[in-house]
Amino acid sequence: MRMRKFGNSGLFVSELSFGAMTFGGTEGLWGQVGKLGQDEADALVKAALDAGINLFDTANIYANGRSEEILGRSLKNIGVARDDVVLATKVFGAMGEGPNRQGASRRHILAECRASMKRLGVDHIDLYQLHGFDPSTPIEETLEAFDTLVRAGDVRYIGISNWAAWQIMKAIGIANARHLAPITSLQAYYTLVGRDLEREIVPLLTSERVGLMVWSPLAGGYLTGKYSGGGNGEGGRQTELDFPPIDRVRGEPLIKVLRSVAEKHGRSPAQVAIAWLLKQSVVSTVLIGAKRVEQLKENVEATEITLDDADISALDVVSRLPIEYPGWLLNATGDRSYPKLPAKRRA
Repeated sequence: MRMRKFGNSGLFVSELSFGAMTFGGTEGLWGQVGKLGQDEADALVKAALDAGINLFDTANIYANGRSEEILGRSLKNIGVARDDVVLATKVFGAMGEGPNRQGASRRHILAECRASMKRLGVDHIDLYQLHGFDPSTPIEETLEAFDTLVRAGDVRYIGISNWAAWQIMKAIGIANARHLAPITSLQAYYTLVGRDLEREIVPLLTSERVGLMVWSPLAGGYLTGKYSGGGNGEGGRQTELDFPPIDRVRGEPLIKVLRSVAEKHGRSPAQVAIAWLLKQSVVSTVLIGAKRVEQLKENVEATEITLDDADISALDVVSRLPIEYPGWLLNATGDRSYPKLPAKRRA
């Protein structure tokens, strides 16, 4: 497992990180995502540590706090030293009734940070992330609340998740102007079948040296190939929960190429999809979740794949985004931060 520099910080994280969203669910949405209990979680966390993973990610809203509790207990049960792991969690979603138990206000952030530390059983959080954008709260208030936590020693680094490019850039500008704790990372959806990030956000992250944590690298299981051709994936997550949304018209040709590259390397389509992400220079770490140790180990083996130029080209041609304005104009005028225009086909 290779380590990568995390954004513009001095922190190093494993190229694959472990997502604990499958821990603690019962009914409803979180029951569909995962219902893993303590013993199953312990086995997965140990397997992740044994593979060299040092970054573990969760959120207060996952199973209404039970994911944090189970993850924190797993790390204690295994006996891993606190300084040997990077713990990340998130704040934003509703954690109770009423308008002040959600969002990005100073009140909510400070209260939930203390609650998350208690559930995790730690005296600080390494990476504290805002799980969404709150239009009702000034960005200044949110960033000052995070800065308070950093200065108090409760949080080491701050990140955001699922923000638009203009929101990220505005926050970076405010933090710089007010000398607040910088935004170290963005956690976002990015896959071969969902490359929307490349339009505006990837150039921004590269320019501002913000780290990227990728969630759902297999597009909810779609890139395993088991849903291709109308398959139901034997009760997989895409069957129970249609998330993230996938353009299957574009996805089906991609699955064919993905299978071809996988056969060439003697690997699975899922492993190749993760290996492709690890080839993208903007990516700091790829979050992998699992319900079984065998599944986790298979995903970890993606780090052993070396995709050559032919592989990358074949995958790019079938998955690249249709170019849009202003990308095509910026490309034509020499801005190399945007994807190249596809060559014209001759009649």
